Amino acid sequence: MRLGVMCSGNGSNFENIHHACPEHDIVLMVYNKKKAKAKQRAERLGISSCYSKNEDEIIALFHAYNIDMIVMAGWMRIVSKKFCEEFPGKIINLHPSLLPKYKGLHAVEQALKAGETETGCSVHFVTEQLDSGVVIKQQTVPILPDDTVESLTRAIQQAEHYLLPLVINAF
Repeated sequence: MRLGVMCSGNGSNFENIHHACPEHDIVLMVYNKKKAKAKQRAERLGISSCYSKNEDEIIALFHAYNIDMIVMAGWMRIVSKKFCEEFPGKIINLHPSLLPKYKGLHAVEQALKAGETETGCSVHFVTEQLDSGVVIKQQTVPILPDDTVESLTRAIQQAEHYLLPLVINAF
């Protein structure tokens, strides 16, 4: 399967997909922040990458690369209905909460402030509504009494590194 990955930041999930899904070929990684560390990861891994904030350009790139599935791994922008219609049922997103709880930004902080005893991560199909597509699979993470945003974020990232390849490999 030919994968396209969309990143906005560090790219740890992007690199994890590369290592944990060797039977799938990441043919393009698109990033939308010029300082995204994901770019350096792509260069080191020999994977084509492109900086773009233009959705029409991203659509054209994914079509040109004959992408079978798009994985949003830390993509921090909502996509349009047009984007979703171009790739129906082929876009998944990784989100750091047990959806439908805590959609959007600051999900880890929201879970801590709410006094939750557990949180986790979700992989879901993407729609034009923020974090509202059908959930494919989730992984729970306990919230420990002394957890901070940073420690809980690290624990959730470990769960993400397990969950996302599991879902991709199931397709």
